[in-house]
Amino acid sequence: MQILLVEDELSLSRAIKRILEKHGYVVDAVYDGESAVDYACEASYNLIILDVMLPRLNGFEVIKTLREKNNNAPVLMLTARSAISDKVNGLNSGADDYMTKPFDTEELLARVAALTRRKGEVILNNIKYKDLTLDLNSAVLNCGKESVQLSKKEFEVLKIFLTDPKMIVTTDNIISNVWGADSEATDNNVEVYISFIRKKLKYLGSEVTIKKMQKLGYRLEG
Repeated sequence: MQILLVEDELSLSRAIKRILEKHGYVVDAVYDGESAVDYACEASYNLIILDVMLPRLNGFEVIKTLREKNNNAPVLMLTARSAISDKVNGLNSGADDYMTKPFDTEELLARVAALTRRKGEVILNNIKYKDLTLDLNSAVLNCGKESVQLSKKEFEVLKIFLTDPKMIVTTDNIISNVWGADSEATDNNVEVYISFIRKKLKYLGSEVTIKKMQKLGYRLEG
């Protein structure tokens, strides 16, 4: 179950991401409206959690743009703007639900579950691709009869690739989702963990590998 989280307050974004991942969701986090549109158009998300007051494009503009592009992913607006006119605007723009901050964690999880159920989905405990199965609860990577335990960052990095195997993943994307947008992590940090994962894929005897695309990023092959 893949969720796109669009929240420009970094500390809140991290907190929501942790809550959702603890309950088995796979979360991509972005911090402005233009990135939200780009991500939503590149991958198939089960739900988009969207703030209103965002840089570049606001939440209302994001929804309008996505609906014009025939992107029908459910949208939960999560915002401090609590006026009735804002709620009406959000719902009329194409949002499926509207929730105001501050919010109760149990209510957020209940609304997320309700919106994703509408698509007939269930929460996944693992991600499968080719001969690989990644257990989202234990961070164990399986290939045939072999398995290996991933470190936290190895798990987070590999999860990005397996969630959308056809996507070219940029270094900035990995840093933003694994270390945080305001971290001091560099391309070298990413390369180190990609190297760790490659070694574990080789150890497992997997047909899958991670290829570096010059000046573009990384992509799964196999």
